[in-house]
Amino acid sequence: MDTMSVNGKDFTVIKLLGKGKGGYSYLVSDGEHNYVLKQIHHEPCSYYTFGNKIQSELNDYERLKNAGLRLPKLIDCDVENERILKDYIDGKTAYELVLQNEMKPEYIEQIREMCRLLNPKGINIDYFPTNFILNNGLLWYIDYECNDYMEEWNFENWGIKYWSKTKEFCEYHENNK
Repeated sequence: MDTMSVNGKDFTVIKLLGKGKGGYSYLVSDGEHNYVLKQIHHEPCSYYTFGNKIQSELNDYERLKNAGLRLPKLIDCDVENERILKDYIDGKTAYELVLQNEMKPEYIEQIREMCRLLNPKGINIDYFPTNFILNNGLLWYIDYECNDYMEEWNFENWGIKYWSKTKEFCEYHENNK
């Protein structure tokens, strides 16, 4: 797969960035700018139930944008081919920062600031550190997934377990090399 299109516009695939429970994300270029192209997939996920994935992505993007969360801009959406094109935020993931012992208290404080924006609005995001990119000292939430707030899945009760070299982080890393 050398190229992928979004609504008839072709993009050169540079590399696969990652696979999540809802899709594959690719670094792509139009020759001038780099973007992330997310291709929705329908592979089963034992711990998560999906409805209409593409519509959920669009709804979640609007919900997070309206809440004031720092996230990449949605550029285009190809509903028929289930593809989303968004700004590419360059940098290391928070997961990489943990692995390389580069996590700093100010990054955790930025996540807590995101929580102060989202929690009163009844929103949880996926706090797993692969969903955050550090760019020029700022953390960006690069996924659009969000859910209604549930205390058990908030940052302090679940997410923080993966933001340092905890038992949970180390087990995950060992099982997913």
